[in-house]
Amino acid sequence: MVAAIQILSKVLLTQDMSIIENYQLTEEYFTGWEDEYNFIVDHYKKYGTVPDKVSFLDNFNDVDLVEVNESDEYLVNTIREENTYYKAIPVVQNIAALLKTDANKAVEYMYEAIQELQPNYGLSYTDISKTVKDRYDQHLDRKKNKDKYFLTTGFEELDNIIYGLQRGEEFLVIAARINEGKSWILEKITTHIWELGLNVGYLSPEMSADKIGYRFDTLRGHFSNKALTWGLDGIDEKEFLEYANQVETTNNNFIVTSPKDFDRKVTVSKLRNFIKQFKLDFLAIDGITYLTDERYKRGDNKTTSLTNLSEDLMELSIEMGIPIAVVVQANRGGVAYGEDNDDTPGLEHIKDSDGIAANASKVLTLRQQKEVETIVIGVKKNRDGYVGAKLSYKWNIDIGDFTYVEGNMGKKSRPQVEEKPRKDRKKNQKDTDIF
Repeated sequence: MVAAIQILSKVLLTQDMSIIENYQLTEEYFTGWEDEYNFIVDHYKKYGTVPDKVSFLDNFNDVDLVEVNESDEYLVNTIREENTYYKAIPVVQNIAALLKTDANKAVEYMYEAIQELQPNYGLSYTDISKTVKDRYDQHLDRKKNKDKYFLTTGFEELDNIIYGLQRGEEFLVIAARINEGKSWILEKITTHIWELGLNVGYLSPEMSADKIGYRFDTLRGHFSNKALTWGLDGIDEKEFLEYANQVETTNNNFIVTSPKDFDRKVTVSKLRNFIKQFKLDFLAIDGITYLTDERYKRGDNKTTSLTNLSEDLMELSIEMGIPIAVVVQANRGGVAYGEDNDDTPGLEHIKDSDGIAANASKVLTLRQQKEVETIVIGVKKNRDGYVGAKLSYKWNIDIGDFTYVEGNMGKKSRPQVEEKPRKDRKKNQKDTDIF
């Protein structure tokens, strides 16, 4: 049974019993691997931990553990199918033997045997009518220890509306058209969470770790991003070295990775291992379209795959107890804003998938007002609170400074922001816009 050794390997290499516990996989599923299964389960029950690789191989030195990148769902479906197959073999053989002597008995036996072969998988559930006091206790704990449950974003006014990011069951989507500042806002939030003393991970499909690092230095230390990136004058060397010494002595990590580090196949299963390896408190993904759908079937289109990925990322957030944020692109319909030039794209403008918005717990959409150096953040979805807010920030992109604009400041009347011909927009675009 291939799935059996895959599951046992995954449990041992990740030191995580959840796949066996959550799906109630008993000894009967591990035909031919009963001893190995029982060794792991008995060790876990006795010591509270999965045995390490050395301890396991000391008892089963003829076993070759394998690297596993498949999702839990795939592995469980496969081992259940294999289990049904092995149970069905003797039934089919008995039916064939009975058919030679008494067809009626064969049919009667077949009917009874098929009932026994019907899968009867245990269903995990919660009876919420019996957990009211537990929820009240959690409510009190949330009041006393907000940092235990929520992370701020670095935008105080935004946090006042969305109450920050929950540490689990939080799938944040940031959407905008090209060159509107999606990656900057994602890294601004990630940098702030790092400043809280937490470990963060940043998957960067398009920019190198150095480019992300320079943006970090701009957002953290307010050094000119243009000077850092292009090697220009304007950086005080003494000030930068003092900043570097201060940052490099911190105990938490800002881990930047790319698809190349995942063998150019970034799956949710690999991201799970990434989170565990670096004990991440927050995961940022600068482009959901760079991920590989583990549930892909022949004939699935891009919309289906993106919906699958968004579902799996939300489940990963719940499982790992950390917020996960992704950047997505708005389609061209997102350019057609309303009467005001501070309108941002709507949920319907998320490119290629309604499922992304459906699975997100929060959706923020962005629009730059380059004429007044302002970025507008629209709260388009907020599962646990108010939606519809638009927040304007004066944004000095070169030094990473965001200043909240009160009320309607930062807006121009519609005639002043009338769309110019494409060639004029390109000619007048500021060279300090680094994306």
